[in-house]
Amino acid sequence: MTRALGVLTCGAFLSIVLGVLGSGEPALALVFGAVFTALATAGFGWVRGRGGWTWPAAYVGVQLPLAFVTFTISAGVGATLFLVVLVSQCVLLRLPLPVIALVIAVVPLVHLGMSLGAGLREGLGTLVSVLFAAVITELLLREQRSRGELAEAHEKLRDYATQAERLATAQERNRVARDIHDGLGHSLTVVQMQVKAARAVLPIDPGKADEVLAKAQEQAENALSEVRRSVKALREPRPTPLPDALRALVSEAGVPAELAVSGAERPLPEEHREALFRTAQEGLTNVRKHAGADRVELVLDYADASVRVVVRDDGAGSDGGASPGFGLLGLRERAEQLGGKLDFTSAPGEGSALSMEVPG
Repeated sequence: MTRALGVLTCGAFLSIVLGVLGSGEPALALVFGAVFTALATAGFGWVRGRGGWTWPAAYVGVQLPLAFVTFTISAGVGATLFLVVLVSQCVLLRLPLPVIALVIAVVPLVHLGMSLGAGLREGLGTLVSVLFAAVITELLLREQRSRGELAEAHEKLRDYATQAERLATAQERNRVARDIHDGLGHSLTVVQMQVKAARAVLPIDPGKADEVLAKAQEQAENALSEVRRSVKALREPRPTPLPDALRALVSEAGVPAELAVSGAERPLPEEHREALFRTAQEGLTNVRKHAGADRVELVLDYADASVRVVVRDDGAGSDGGASPGFGLLGLRERAEQLGGKLDFTSAPGEGSALSMEVPG
């Protein structure tokens, strides 16, 4: 807009020059026209960048008399265009609306020296011209602001998309980490204990050692399957019903354990089912590694609006001073994502209890 008005101002000044040279009008019009043109082209950008109202008001206070004097000396198209440019610049300077309205109302007064009829006719034409220029300038300003706001909105959307991508990546990384810990960690713990047991009985009963090593090999193969599944980031549904899957966990618990199922079994969403299975798996792994328990109870409770898994042992327990491990943190994240809750209680000499309850 500023560049376009500068070009229009130069064109208006050229029209005044041609009028002076062609019709013998007073050369003084060239002086006032040159000053107006210089201020409207070189000075306007500087004034617009200053901010506030002092400099814009001073600019209009100088340019309006210059345009009037130029029009009085050379009442032609060029001088009229000066007035049109000045009104558009008032809009660009974001002067208060009453000030812009005052300038527009004053502009037709340049025709006061004419007869009443001609003055009214020419004044009305000039008023319509400058009013039209003000409206068009305001519409162009709004269009520019809209484009700027749209570009800013697009930039924000790109930022939001980038943040969403990072969040999704972090969530997927955490999910894979939980799967590795809950699946691979459990399997490797079982393999480790079975290998230790095989080494212990090998000098006494090689046949028993071979049987234990066969189980360790089977468990290692399961661990390899878990690794492949986690690397591919695929969550394949377990075809085994949840009670059967928990019975399989109990059978390999490494300590005397039993499963108690209460309530009517019903199908669950895969994520809910996976979370309950991982809770039982983590609880039994922790009992095997830390509790020193003689007996473990695994409870699967199908309540009216929720399903709960509890792993309870009679081991040494703890006073709760140690910070929770990654396994419990991962299980708590699972529970929160599903709208459920995870609880862990432990007391010295009274064992521990780990439970997860999810809607279902």
